[in-house]
Amino acid sequence: MSRHDEEGEVLAWRVEGMDCAACVAKVERAVGRLPGLTDINVNLMAERLSLRRGADGSTAEAVEQQVQALGYKARRIAGQAPPMAAAAPTACDCGGHTHDDHDHSHGRSHAHGPDEGPAHAHAHGAEDEELAAGTPWWRTAKARLVGLIGGLVVLAWLVGHEWPDLARWGWLAATLAGLWPFGRRAVALARAGSPFSIETLMSVAALGAILIGATQEAALVVFLFALGELLENVAAGRARAGIRALVSLLPRTARREAGDGTVEEVAATALCVGDIVRLRPGDRVPCDGEILEGHAALDESPVTGESVPVPRGPGEPVVAASISTDGALRVRVTRGAADNTLARIVRLVEEATASRAPTQRFIERFSQWWTPAAMIAALVTMLLPPLLFGGDWGTWFYRGLALLLVACPCALVISVPAAMASGLSAGARRGLLVKGGAALEAIGSARTIAFDKTGTLTAGQPRVTDLLPLGDADPLEALRLAGAVEQGSAHPLARAIVAEAASRGLRLPDVTEAGAVPGKAARGVVEGRRIAVGSPGHAVEAGAVIEDPRIAVLEAEGKTVVVVLEGQVPLALVALRDEPREDAVAGIAALRALGLRPVMLTGDNPRTGAAVAGLLGMDVEAGLLPADKLRHIAALKQAGPVAMVGDGINDAPALAAASVGIAMGGGTDVALEAADAALLRQQVSGVAELVQLSRTTLANVRQNVAIAVGLKLVLLVTTLLGITGLWPAIMADTGATVLVTLNALRLLGWKPSLAPRTAA
Repeated sequence: MSRHDEEGEVLAWRVEGMDCAACVAKVERAVGRLPGLTDINVNLMAERLSLRRGADGSTAEAVEQQVQALGYKARRIAGQAPPMAAAAPTACDCGGHTHDDHDHSHGRSHAHGPDEGPAHAHAHGAEDEELAAGTPWWRTAKARLVGLIGGLVVLAWLVGHEWPDLARWGWLAATLAGLWPFGRRAVALARAGSPFSIETLMSVAALGAILIGATQEAALVVFLFALGELLENVAAGRARAGIRALVSLLPRTARREAGDGTVEEVAATALCVGDIVRLRPGDRVPCDGEILEGHAALDESPVTGESVPVPRGPGEPVVAASISTDGALRVRVTRGAADNTLARIVRLVEEATASRAPTQRFIERFSQWWTPAAMIAALVTMLLPPLLFGGDWGTWFYRGLALLLVACPCALVISVPAAMASGLSAGARRGLLVKGGAALEAIGSARTIAFDKTGTLTAGQPRVTDLLPLGDADPLEALRLAGAVEQGSAHPLARAIVAEAASRGLRLPDVTEAGAVPGKAARGVVEGRRIAVGSPGHAVEAGAVIEDPRIAVLEAEGKTVVVVLEGQVPLALVALRDEPREDAVAGIAALRALGLRPVMLTGDNPRTGAAVAGLLGMDVEAGLLPADKLRHIAALKQAGPVAMVGDGINDAPALAAASVGIAMGGGTDVALEAADAALLRQQVSGVAELVQLSRTTLANVRQNVAIAVGLKLVLLVTTLLGITGLWPAIMADTGATVLVTLNALRLLGWKPSLAPRTAA
């Protein structure tokens, strides 16, 4: 049996029509009842259903029929799902390589191609497709249903003025016009494992009202429910628009250079790796690429949030959606349309919205017993007062029906994911990428922020400041040997030594037996000589005798000192310094103002670490190996949650060990793939902005929960007292859902405060 057969086939659909977290639960529960399907995941913001199908699992058609029965519309996605607002399929042929590598049966890789099965048009399912296509909300099918019911309600009211006996038939017609689609959906949901849906509650309440002769209120309940669904759908579309706006930053066309040197205008999605693109001043970059010719100041704010244009020249990278403000460029494409930075950011945000925060998981568990408990309470309300206290059956039956509508948990369930999705989208627009609600919640609860030094608090570009010989050694010869040993390393200090050797015109010989002592030294054989480049402590461990007071002086100046050794003989001291980032002092001060304790964890020597930490105004633990950082993270976590900020590569263990890991975006790949969050703008102040974003989002969640629960409690009391009835109950529930969604949408306009306040 092949590995593919053992693991199962991964399938995906775009599910149109979901407008709240309750919809997600309905689809997950319904599809989960089908045999042979695992890893079922439904993403509300991305409108995507994905699952793994075993060898004997249900067919794709069975999944589509199950989703269709709930009133949604499922469109099969061939291959890997693209960003939610991808404009068109990629049509390039990159030397025989396409983005459909993992799908050889359908020949498509995007969700917006033709359906793979029969098209099923349903009132609930077609809404978002219509809205996404630019159809005004008042022309959608759901709006037409609201218009039909509303028209019948108005007609019944007018008829009632002239022929009161006929009015009840008008109210009944309005009720049945809504009960037909909603009742069918309630039955389908019950068969799919969701018997306590809002559709069931509303249908039972409306039918009960008809039985006791309250046809006017039954019609109003159905009308308000339909209106509420329309408003929820519009609000959900606005929330998704916050993510789609990211993709809209990418230009639709590009000026591609042909083989004969002419320029042709093609779709941006048709660009392939290796294509040459020409940019004019003011053009928006259509791809990730490398500059071949020209110089320009690039406005990268659409991706990183950095408002100051960055100068770029030949050999330097450019990212999709940035703007060439003042120069013409010739750029070679390095990533296809489906893999560029902007597309990956959108995918990251989509995946993040599917990650449930702890608060959301609690509320979802709470809602699972809330509705059945409320239905039992409604039954008790109908039966006990008449049986035990001689109450009027009609009165208490009516109040029990109203209580059913109060039991709807929609507003409560959507309160958390709506806020989280808006917060994640707002952060992405400012270069603050967070991989899910759980990480966003953890950032706000952190008490300590641990920083790596090199490349995080500093610019990560150290340079050699001093070259001091030891004994009779030639310092340039020592530098040449050190450069030879370090030339294969990507470490910032190694690159600085190699750059210094190059600047002095030294030719670096080949090295053999190259290796490293983690966190201490690099070593190898150069021209038959065993050379090591490492810390003074490592030199002593290797048997060298070093008693040079200049080491302490250099380290006190915030410089890192390395020793060049031949065997056990020290040849020279090389001092390097990496200056703090321009905003490091302000960034650390902002964290202290937020009530957080910043601490530096560095492998550098204690004197250098203390010098930099003193300048920034923070605590420091220096001379740490990777294992030492893990122990310090564990110790810090005993006092509360810890966020670790590092470069995403060398600090991977510490990032993983912390309560939440934040990668300083030294490179786009690192920023998007490492840790739980990433700062694309490469500024220390971004950490404080992340904390503010988290706390603002959590405050929004608390507001939403208060609105949802508060209105429920008020309606519960007023219903039992007979003050409110059926239509106020459904109106309040609809109003609560719309209110929490609109409150969450406020986060899309979030901006960090310049003077953060200390957390309460």
